Amino acid sequence: MTTAVIITEKLTKSYGNLLAVDGIDLWVNEGEIFGFLGPNGAGKTTTIHMLCTLLKPTRGHARVAGFDVCKQPKLVRQNIGLVFQAPTLDENLTAYENLSFHGMIYGLTGKFLAARIKEAMNLALLWDRRNDLVKTFSGGMKRRLEIARGLVHLPRILFLDEPTLGLDPQTRKHVWEYIGRTRRETGTTIFMTTHYMDEAENCDRIAIIDHGRIIACDTPPNLKQTVRGDVVEILTNDSRALEELLRENFRLQVESLENGLRFEVQHADELLPVLLQQTAAGLIRKVNLSKPTLDDVFLRLTGKTIREEDANPMDEVRRRIGVRARRG
Repeated sequence: MTTAVIITEKLTKSYGNLLAVDGIDLWVNEGEIFGFLGPNGAGKTTTIHMLCTLLKPTRGHARVAGFDVCKQPKLVRQNIGLVFQAPTLDENLTAYENLSFHGMIYGLTGKFLAARIKEAMNLALLWDRRNDLVKTFSGGMKRRLEIARGLVHLPRILFLDEPTLGLDPQTRKHVWEYIGRTRRETGTTIFMTTHYMDEAENCDRIAIIDHGRIIACDTPPNLKQTVRGDVVEILTNDSRALEELLRENFRLQVESLENGLRFEVQHADELLPVLLQQTAAGLIRKVNLSKPTLDDVFLRLTGKTIREEDANPMDEVRRRIGVRARRG
């Protein structure tokens, strides 16, 4: 029988006219890798800050590791680790000194602290670099060290905010291998955000938040089943003419792309030859056929790709403030 280590009920946070988190209900099982995805300004970081007792909810309730985030914040903090998006290591200290200082803050001392540091650094494959200054480490090594630091005090839950942001693909792969080892060897629950859809595939379950509300929560395979059929993207010289053809002759719902169109259809391999026969020469320049991905799920649910929302995170915040003000 699984045990929920994070439970929220109508959890809400507002800032004046902005409803940053709008009454969300969540549960996260012990030992899960739980992904929390959404556009910038959708409420991801605000939710994490409430769960970690860094922000007080406006309304609603949350229990983390069995403790109420408002009534028992100290007990919550004792049972969680938190790795922020921005680096927080002291680069003028050694790797060992960074973890030692962190452990002492949590009340660890003597042989037990030394054993925990060694175990965490071995898990991160950094024990042989324990006496080196952090400023000599690569970006990936620093990230692994930050995660190791978050594990020194044996938290039941580790919160990771964009753990691989800005890292190259090979380093991202190594960090994810480390996250996987952490879960397997310690049983720690991982609650994380990411902008990389391929990484989200590693999660046991994913919640997608948009406009402060949870709009989907399920396993990656189940989420992908919400995209009905194959995904077809067509690069064309005349989007209007092709869209009219697809709607009238094939009864397809079409989305506009830059210099092209996108639609979902069952058995695209059977439809495409017929479509090519019916179109004028040169109308279709390129066709891309693929099975549904989490990118497609994200696009279907939020109306944008995870990449589009990177451009200006404040646009969504400003838009939502305006919407709330007009409603008021």
